[in-house]
Amino acid sequence: MGRNYRIGTRRSPLALKQVEEIVNSLRRFYPEFLYEVIGIDTYGDKDKVTPISEIEGTDFFTKEIEEALLKEEIDFAVHSAKDLPDVIPNGLTIAAITKSIDPYDALVSKNNLKLNKLPQGAKIGASSLRRKVELKRYRPDFQIVDIRGNIEERLEKLDKDNLDALIVAACALMRLGLENRIAQRIPFAILTPHPLQGSLAIEVRKDNRDLINFLKVLDGR
Repeated sequence: MGRNYRIGTRRSPLALKQVEEIVNSLRRFYPEFLYEVIGIDTYGDKDKVTPISEIEGTDFFTKEIEEALLKEEIDFAVHSAKDLPDVIPNGLTIAAITKSIDPYDALVSKNNLKLNKLPQGAKIGASSLRRKVELKRYRPDFQIVDIRGNIEERLEKLDKDNLDALIVAACALMRLGLENRIAQRIPFAILTPHPLQGSLAIEVRKDNRDLINFLKVLDGR
């Protein structure tokens, strides 16, 4: 336990909060746990234009971190579980997926209006194809605007881009201490959340059995 574990992550405020959450959980089992954070810029962090709906299931937000893991530049990686690619690279495995802290999609709106109170033709910023399709099914009058960027950038766009509302993961707002911005946790009957929403994933090299066993205390699967 005297060693420092190198934890790879994206550099966004939310990603750093996610690492903090994992560290605090590990320290409940291993009080002397030591670590350093290795911030890594992914292509997804640099490309603020490509719609999320076009890259879902790919390694858009994980590729550079996974490469660092394979090169042994980090010991393990912390990801938002829903950012995981459909296919994990050879040589890597998921040691743990935590239980979700909140699976809901959240509405952030001007004047704190709920979804059914938004004006006719309201402009709503959303990222995933799932959210876009289900919002239009609920109210065909909605204008769905593609939105990218971290949570802070999306909240800024609520005013800057003249939007009426945003759909973001409730867990992201919770982790950032922004739960007061939630106008409504949207019922599952309206928006079906990603099955891993609110969970974190810890990725390691497959041959590192000791570390896999060390981390499995956090596995909520």
